Amino acid sequence: MTVPLIVIDGVTGLPREADGGVVLGGSNATAYAAYFSAKAGARAAIHHDCSIGRDEAGVSGLPWADQHGMAMAAVAADSARVGDAADMLERGIISRANTLAAACGVANGQTVAHAVELLKAAPWPHDANVAPPVERRTFIDGVLCIGSISLATSEDAGLVVASGSHGGATAAPMARAFGPRLVFFNDAGFGVDRAGAACLPMLDSDGIAAATVAAALACIGDGESTLTQGIISAVNETAHRLGVRVGETALSAARIAAAKG
Repeated sequence: MTVPLIVIDGVTGLPREADGGVVLGGSNATAYAAYFSAKAGARAAIHHDCSIGRDEAGVSGLPWADQHGMAMAAVAADSARVGDAADMLERGIISRANTLAAACGVANGQTVAHAVELLKAAPWPHDANVAPPVERRTFIDGVLCIGSISLATSEDAGLVVASGSHGGATAAPMARAFGPRLVFFNDAGFGVDRAGAACLPMLDSDGIAAATVAAALACIGDGESTLTQGIISAVNETAHRLGVRVGETALSAARIAAAKG
């Protein structure tokens, strides 16, 4: 049987072909992102480790996937761009593998291309009717905190938003879709080509203020951590004009921006 490989920059909208296939996704390897690959029925998944970061949040989906019967591995941020699955396939290096992936022979230091071939032998099927990890929408001091920028809606237009998403290029269209006043992302350790902050200049063209927080200090995939633990690591020109500066806390910058709104 031929096992398909799905190479996709974001895993929130996987095609039917993912069922039984190997998903190579540019998304982070948190439990929330792993859920989308598992829900689609993927035989195995490889996501980006986003520099692993605080509390190893960038690879928290690997043990979650083990619990739900899906082999999963992560790609080192210093080897390939986050949000760019084609780049991950071309030059990515594996940084972590869960127990099921390791049983297939996947190991740290392998090329992604090699790991993909090994994962085609991962056990399948597994239960695709899995419940998603809890994703909350909370407000702290008037700032909307969401685990993923994909959870924002048109009703959030004009808000200050602290998201747990990486700041790669794929984040830009999702932010544009609802138009926040100021939006925070996780920098995913920046990584190759500073891909973890690639959306910042892209959002300047829409007049959307955007900043990233350091992955080492705030848990990727957790909007509350972005806001309450984040230290700003990069800003776009629009955010700079709003008064947001590298080195300050996300909470301080967000409070000021929310008050100006």
